[in-house]
Order: sequence, then structure tokens, then C-alpha cells
Amino acid sequence: MPLLPNKVKYRKMHRGSRKGTAQRGNQVSFGSFGLQSLGRGWITGTQIEAARVAISRGMKRKGSMWIRIFPQKSVTKKPLEVRMGKGKANVDHWVAVVKPATMLFEVDGVSENVARAALSSAAAKMPVRCRFAHRD
Repeated sequence: MPLLPNKVKYRKMHRGSRKGTAQRGNQVSFGSFGLQSLGRGWITGTQIEAARVAISRGMKRKGSMWIRIFPQKSVTKKPLEVRMGKGKANVDHWVAVVKPATMLFEVDGVSENVARAALSSAAAKMPVRCRFAHRD
């Protein structure tokens, strides 16, 4: 089941701006290794879940994993073959806004080779370019 907020006060949001780089959430803070985004975009809750499954399978359920992003922006979509107008559409899915340098996932408790393999399989599921990062 994809990630989504339990409860929000105002469901329909504006598209917003994605310019600039991430000023916070751009360091490996919890684990030893991380997956850092190099591009900007929206990552859906389904894509985050697919990457989470890929990492946990790649690490063979050993070690720890942290998901550093959460989809809290709603995206609306009108059904097919519906005329323009008649108000804003209903919420279709939820996305996380990702800027360059945002840390997406972190892992710990496994060797660097295992972490690199697991995070590269997760990077294949992401709609943005990513790189492997480790704690300085």
C-alpha cells in the first residue's frame, strides 16, 4: 500500500515551486550510507514503496533502513474525456517534492557492497537521477 497522509486539513494544493537545492535533509544523518537525489521532481508514494521493497530485499532484511521523504503533496486529476471547467478535480495521488541533494533513503548495519547494490536497485525505481552517499 502506498504512503499517504492520515489526515490533512486542506486536501487540494497548488503545484508549487521546485527551484533551488535542498537546504535541509541533504546529509546522511541516521545510517552509514544513503541514496541522494541529483535531480528535481515529484516522487509518488507508490515509487517510494517500490524502492523500499527493493532495498529490504537487497539487504536480505538485515540492518536498518530509514525513509527520509514522505508524500504530503496532493495531486489532482480529472477523469478521461471530461470537459474543462466545473472546478478543481479530486485527489488522484500523493507525491513528495524532491530537490537536488535531498537524501531519499539511508541504510546501516550492512557492508558497503551490500548497501551499494541495494540502493542502486532502489535508484532504478526513482524518477530522478540518484547517487550513493556515505557518512563523512
